[in-house]
Amino acid sequence: MDSLRKTPNRRHFLDVRRSINGLAWEHRLNERQENLALAIAQGHGVPDLVARVLAGRGVTAETALSFLDPTIRALLPDPASFTDMEPAAERIAHAIERGERVAIFGDYDVDGASSSALMKRFLDHFNIPSEIYIPDRIFEGYGPNPDAMRELVSRGAKLIVTVDCGTNSAPSIEAANEAGADVVVLDHHQVGGELPAGTPVVNPNREDDLSGQGHLCAAGVVFVTLVQVAKLLRARGKTPPNLLDMLDLVALATICDVVPLIGVNRAFVAKGLIVARQNQSSGLSILARVSRIGEPLNVFHLGFLIGPRINAGGRIGDAALGSRLLSTGDPVEAQKIAETLDRLNAERQAMEQEMLAQARAEADAELIGGQGPAVLVTASDKWHPGIVGLIAARLKEHARRPSFAIHFHPNGVGSGSGRSIPGFDIGKLVREAVDSGILVKGGGHAMAAGLTLERAKLGELRAFFEERASDVHSLRADETLAVDGALSAEGANFTMLDALEKVGPFGAGHANPVVVLPRHRIADVREVGNGGHLRVQVRSQSGGQLSGMAFRVAESDLGIFLKRSIGKTIHLAGSLSANYWNGSRSVQFRIMDAAEPSLKP
Repeated sequence: MDSLRKTPNRRHFLDVRRSINGLAWEHRLNERQENLALAIAQGHGVPDLVARVLAGRGVTAETALSFLDPTIRALLPDPASFTDMEPAAERIAHAIERGERVAIFGDYDVDGASSSALMKRFLDHFNIPSEIYIPDRIFEGYGPNPDAMRELVSRGAKLIVTVDCGTNSAPSIEAANEAGADVVVLDHHQVGGELPAGTPVVNPNREDDLSGQGHLCAAGVVFVTLVQVAKLLRARGKTPPNLLDMLDLVALATICDVVPLIGVNRAFVAKGLIVARQNQSSGLSILARVSRIGEPLNVFHLGFLIGPRINAGGRIGDAALGSRLLSTGDPVEAQKIAETLDRLNAERQAMEQEMLAQARAEADAELIGGQGPAVLVTASDKWHPGIVGLIAARLKEHARRPSFAIHFHPNGVGSGSGRSIPGFDIGKLVREAVDSGILVKGGGHAMAAGLTLERAKLGELRAFFEERASDVHSLRADETLAVDGALSAEGANFTMLDALEKVGPFGAGHANPVVVLPRHRIADVREVGNGGHLRVQVRSQSGGQLSGMAFRVAESDLGIFLKRSIGKTIHLAGSLSANYWNGSRSVQFRIMDAAEPSLKP
C-alpha cells in the first residue's frame, strides 16, 4: 500500500502515534508542499483537500491542469527511445507486409493475456495468420521453453513474438532460431543474465535502455511497439487499426500488474477505462457483466473483480482462456469463456480459503511470543501451485512483512511465490538466494517474486532470508500511514468525490488519497457478506451521517475495535469511493484504520 511507508521525523496527524493497526499517522505534506497546496487551491479554484492531494504527489501549480487531464498524446514516450525498437518494429512490419504466420508467446497472468490479445487484434486487422501460445503454469512454468518454441515453428510460424516474457530465455529463443523462425521479445521484466543473441529485445528495464519507461507493464511495451509498427506501415501505404480503441487492454494490464500509475500509465488507465465503458461487445465488457458489475467500470473492478477471473484460467484451468476472451471478436464465444472463467474463479476462491487458513495457522505459530521472522515462509505439499501467489499476498497483509507460500510437488521440488512490503526488494533477495546456490531458480520485482527449490533446502532458505532481510524489522517499526487531510461526514459528498476522482486514477505509485474523519461517533456496526466485511454508520459532531465499509476485518484488531466502539467517538482513516446500489449512487467511506482520540486538550 503506497500510503504505508517509512517516514522518520514527520509530524503526527491528530497526534496519532500508534493506531489500532499499529501505525503512526503522519501528514503526507511537508511545509513546502503545504504552501504549494495553497497556491494550487487559490490559482485553480479546486477544493483545499484536492489541492493537498495534488501537492502531495509532486504536482505543481503550473502542471496541475494538465495533470488533471492525462492524455496519450502528451505522455506517450517516443518509441524510438527504446533500445532495439527499430529492428523489432521493422521485423513485425515485415511479417505483416509478407503475410507471414506469427506466433505470440505470452504469460499466463493478466498482463500476459492482455499483451497477447493486443498483438493478436493488431495482426487480425491485417488478416495475418497468427496464434497465441500460453504455457501451462504447472507443467511448463513461466516463459518460453525450447519444446514449445520448436512446436510453434513446426506449425508454420516464421516469426515468434514473446510478450511479458523472453528476456531471460536465450536457450529457448536459440531453439526457435535453429528451427527456422525469427523472434522478437517485448517484455518488462528485470534482466537476469545474457540477453538472447541477435534477437531484438524491447525491454525498458534492460541496463542499456535509456527510455526511462521502466514503469511500463508488458502491455504498455507492446502498445508503444505497435505505435512504431503502425507508423512504419502507414508510411508504406497500409492502414493500421486505431490503437486507441485497444486501450482497455492496456488499462487492465497496467492495473493488474500493479505497476506505478505515473507518466503515461495514468493516461493508459484513464483513457482505457473510457474505452472499456463504451465497448459493450468486447470480451472485457462481457466478463464485467458475468461478474455482476452493475456500474461504470473503475480501477477497483479491473483489479479485484475482472483480473482475478482472468487469472483463474491460468491458476486452475486453461491458461489460454484469458487471452482468448480478450482477443475474440465473437460475442457468443466471449460469453462462453467469461462464464467458464467466472466458474473457475469461484472454485479458486474456495480453494484459497482453505489454503489460507492453513497458511495463517502456520504463520501465526511463528509470530507468537515475539516479533517473529523477518520473512514468512510457509509450505505444503497439499496446496495448489496456481494459488500460492494469492496466499503469499494475504500473508503479507496479515503479518505486514515479506511472505512466501510454497507448494511441494511429489518429487520434492517446490514452486512458490512471494510478496513484499514497501521499501524491501524481494526480487533482489530471491536472486541472491539463487546466486548462493540455495534456490534452483528464481527472480521477480521489488514487490513480487517466484522461486523453485528442493525440499531439503527449505530450512537453509529460511535462515538465509533471516540473515539478509534483518532490516525488515526496522521498516515495520517505522511504518506510518500518510494522511492527505481531514474531512467531516458533511464534507464527504459528491462534489468532493468527483473532484478527487479527477486526480486519479489511483493505484500503485499514485496512492489513493487517505483522509481522516476526526472525532466521529460510531452509530452502528454490522457484519455483511461472507468475507468478514463490516458496514459502519458514522456521525459527525454536528450530526452529519456517512456510511462506511471495512473489508475483510471482522476478526482483526481493527474489526474488533470498531465493533466495541458503537456509541463512542473515534478517529477513522480511509478513502472516499462511489457506491452503486439498485441504480442509485452514494458516497462511501472505505475504512482502513482507526485510532483513539488523544486525551490532550
